Order: sequence, then structure tokens, then C-alpha cells
Amino acid sequence: MKLTEITLKNRTAIIALTVILVMAGIFSYSTIPKESNPQIEIPIFIINTIYPGISPSDMESLITQPIERELQGISGVKDIRSTTLESVSSVVVEFELDVPMNVASQRVRERVDLAKVDLPPDAEEPVIIEIDLDDLMPVMTVNLAADYPLSRLTDVAERLGDELETVSGIREAEIVGKVEREVQVNVDLAALNGYGLSFGQLIQAIQNQNLTIPGGTVAVGRMNYLLRVSGEFDDPLEINDLVVARPMGDGPTGPGLVYMRDVADVVFGFKDRESYARLRAYKVEENGKMVDLPDVEIQDNQVISINLKRRAGLNIIETADEIFEIIENFPFPAGTTVVITGDQSKYVVDLIKDLENSIISGMLFVILVLVFFLGIRNALLVGTAVPLSILVGFIVLLSLGYTANFIILFSLIIALGLLVDNSIVVVENIYRYREMGYERFDAAKKGADEVGFALIAATSTLIAAFAHMLFWPGVIGQFMGFLPMTLIIVLICSLFVALVLYPVLTGYLVKLETEKKRKLSGTLRGILIGFGLLMAIVVGVSNPTTLIVAILTVAFFVLTYRYFIKGASKYFNDKLLPNILLFYKGFLNWMLQRDYTRKAAMLRNTFALGSIISG
Repeated sequence: MKLTEITLKNRTAIIALTVILVMAGIFSYSTIPKESNPQIEIPIFIINTIYPGISPSDMESLITQPIERELQGISGVKDIRSTTLESVSSVVVEFELDVPMNVASQRVRERVDLAKVDLPPDAEEPVIIEIDLDDLMPVMTVNLAADYPLSRLTDVAERLGDELETVSGIREAEIVGKVEREVQVNVDLAALNGYGLSFGQLIQAIQNQNLTIPGGTVAVGRMNYLLRVSGEFDDPLEINDLVVARPMGDGPTGPGLVYMRDVADVVFGFKDRESYARLRAYKVEENGKMVDLPDVEIQDNQVISINLKRRAGLNIIETADEIFEIIENFPFPAGTTVVITGDQSKYVVDLIKDLENSIISGMLFVILVLVFFLGIRNALLVGTAVPLSILVGFIVLLSLGYTANFIILFSLIIALGLLVDNSIVVVENIYRYREMGYERFDAAKKGADEVGFALIAATSTLIAAFAHMLFWPGVIGQFMGFLPMTLIIVLICSLFVALVLYPVLTGYLVKLETEKKRKLSGTLRGILIGFGLLMAIVVGVSNPTTLIVAILTVAFFVLTYRYFIKGASKYFNDKLLPNILLFYKGFLNWMLQRDYTRKAAMLRNTFALGSIISG
């Protein structure tokens, strides 16, 4: 193969490329956004319209049908469904999955704007709801409880929500259970009728006197001053002094002006609550431990909850760290209790740790199996193809804009056994040529050339087995499509590693049993030890559990190899396997006999052909 010739001629560049790929792969894995579920866009829109006091049949003719007529002209629509109830119309528009979400949203909004012309003027504005899974599952919920009034706690929650929305990964901070202040003007109907006034006059009086009027600009010398007349109320009680009317005759209280306090009571109260939030909590997590909550704090009390909805494609772990930093530094009033619930970042961290440990453990046990058949040196050389292919795969995933979710990580566990196949074939064939007496890089060239096209064909068949799953239709297809996509990427990366990197690495590292063992220099030994300690520190800081699992697995690997695998492998390769091959050779010779003068051959072949036909 021309590729093998080029790589062996540029051995130094290939070694440098290997180091660069390892470093870039580690960087890609550390920076790739991590989340629990893959991002899936569901192009479904719900158009809700309210028209109070209208029967279902009238709602259908006045609201539902005009909206449906406009929506039917949109290209890419898969289905339109509607539900009409008393005073409520709901139209559901589902697009084909190949229509981008932003394009579908624009088309729906344009058509609904056109339909507004045909709707009754008394009907409320149609509300368009986009189906978004992130709205259903906030990244976490911040619950606030306090021993002071709920109105003050609402102010605290709103200020905290504004702070949390400054986090780059947060799209919206939705506050649930809050109370909102409003000025209530409770009209005395008898007094209003006594003065001969109407509700419209009261409303007009408030609107006309609660204004800020711009006065233009005035030039004074070289300076221009902006003028305005501020007439907005600073205190709700000022409404009591508004003049509602100037009666021409005598009223119930005699001649004079009619003030708001004469016909209504002004109260600075609260709006009717639209949502309630309660939390029953007995324990909270502090510094990784569950701590009991005092009875005076949150058990079954009202709280104000802040649902934090994140932006798509950002690292949920980094977003959570920024949120915790803001909460820790926020100036809460005394008596405020903060409880975090529904923290998805903890679930993602635990999930990634478990999958990382599974990948590392699976990789080491794959090497343990390889040691039994290939020997320690070749097994370690082949085993490095797994992390190398995965790291190169993360470079590709990051460049394509994907995130590290549980489906991608689970796919890597499935791919563990597949990633070593190409490297096993290359290394073993190069080792065979070394045993035949060829020099290192001559053996690497001949060995890689001999199996190169076979490896391409074998990898292509594996890719073909998974490629059709990329066209899995529907939302489930979007969700599960990450599995074949990940497998295809890492399989191509393993082929690249086997045909480009491994001929050079094998040429340098492969060693026959008859060759003398060369001692490492002190400098090289120090570099290797330092690199190992550095990797252990990096892994330990990012994931202590992974470091512990890796150390225990390596210890198990070393002890098992020394006291069991080494002897069993020597017996298997030197005695048992040659005897099996010898028996198999004789069995094949016997099975391939075509001397039908013997009844045994006739019966054997007749039975074999009959079995094939029956199958």
C-alpha cells in the first residue's frame, strides 16, 4: 500500500502526530460539553387561543378553522390536529423531522399572524408554544424558604433569578410560587351611582394622571437639557387624592370635587397567585454528606422555586459550578434557607464516572485476554489502540459539535472489543515477518501491506452493519442515532490508527523473544515515571474513583499475569494449542477424503450435504 510506504518514510512525523493526537484527544474530552441526554429537536408547535364565554361549536368556526386554513399552506407539515373546548382552541402542528426548528417556528408565526386578521377582535392573542425537552427538565431547581413574609422572599428570588440568568449556560430562570404586588381599587358601587359616575371615568382618571410626559429639549448656551413631566405614582395612596369628577350640582356630600377616596378604597395588595410551590425536605447534601434539616427550616413549608433552564450544547457541569458560585456569594437576608433539588449535573457526573470506570476496566480486561494469546509486550502494544482510537474519536466528535452524553459513552463501551481487531491483525502480521528474519521496518511494510486491504474490507462491513441505523426515522431515530454514529466514527479511527500509526509504532516497539533485553536509560526511565505520575495526578484530580479503579485493576492485572496468566499462556501456546492444531489438521484431512469406496466417507459426506440442504 502506498499509505504504508509514506508513513514509514516519515516515521518521525508519525511519532509526533501520535503525541499530538493524544494531547488533542485529552483536551477534546476535557472540553466537550457533557450532558445526560442528547439534544433532540421536536418540531411540534401548539397554538392556544382563548375567547371567553364562547361555545365549542362557535370556537371551532370562529377560531380553530381560520387558524387551520392558514397553517395548511405551510410546506413540511406532517400533521395538524386541533382540540376545541368551551372558550379554548388548541391547534397542534407537527413538522417533518428534516425541517429545522428555527425555520418551522418562523413559518408557524408568520401564518398565525396572517390568521389574526380573520379572528374576532374580542378574542385573546394566540399563544404559540414550542415543544422543548429542556423546558420540561430544568437543569436544577433552587428552592428558597424563609421566616419572613413571602413578598420579601419574592423580591429575593427575583434578584437571585436575575443573577442566575447572567450564567452563560442558563437560558431562563422561571420563578414558581411567587407573589406579585398590585394596586387594587375596590369601588363602592353605591357611592359611584350616587355621584352618577361610571367605571370608565375611574379608569380614565387613573390613566390620565399616571403619566410621564416628554417636554422636548431646551438649549441653554452650549448645553441642551431634556425636559419631562413625571406624573407616575410613587405611592399607591396618592391615588386616593385623584380627582374623578367635578359635579355641576350638589352631590350626596355637597358641592365640590369628587375624589377617588369618595367612591373607592385603594389597597396595595397582591395579585391572585398563579402558581404554588411546596417542598418537603428532611436532608440536604453538604460537602458530599447528607445532613438533617432542622425542624424550623424546610419540611412541608411553602417555598419559592427557581427552575433553571439551560441553553443547548453547553457543558452542564461547568454551568452548575457557576450557579453554585453565584448562590454562595449572593447576599441572602438572615433566615433564608436554600435547598437545591433536581440537580442534573450530579447525575451527569455520576454517569460519566461510571462509564469512564467501565471503559477503563473493560480496556484492561481486554488487554488481559490479549496477554493470554499474544504475550505481554504485544498485548500492551495492541491494547493502546483502544484509548488511542477513543481519543481520536473525541477529536472528531468535538469538531462535529456533538456532546458527551450517555448514549455516546455507552457506545464506546460496546466498541471496546471492536477497536482492537485491526491492531491485532497488523501487529501479529508484522511480528510474523520479524520471526521470518526481516528487519523492523521491512517487516512493518510487508506486514501492513499484506493485510491493509483486508482490514479496510472488514471495517467497511462493520460500518455497513451500523450505517443503516443512521436513517432510523422519528424521534427515537434522532435519539438512538448517536449510537451507530459513534461506532462508525471510532471504527474509522481504529482503522486510521492501525494503518497509519501502528506500522511505525510496531516497527519501533515490537521485540522477538530471542532478542536481548535492552535496559532503559536513566533519563528515559525518569521521563516515563514522571509522565505516569502526571497522568495519575490529572486523573485523580478530575475523578478520584477512576484513579482508584485504575490502580486496583492494574494491580489485579499484574498479580494475575505473574501468578496465573503467564504460566497458563506458556502452557497454552507451547503445548495445548499445537496439539489442538495437530488434531484439527488430522480431522480436516479425514473430512476432506473423497474415497467413496469406503462406506464411512460416503455416509459422512451424505450426512453433511443433507444437513446443509435441510438448513
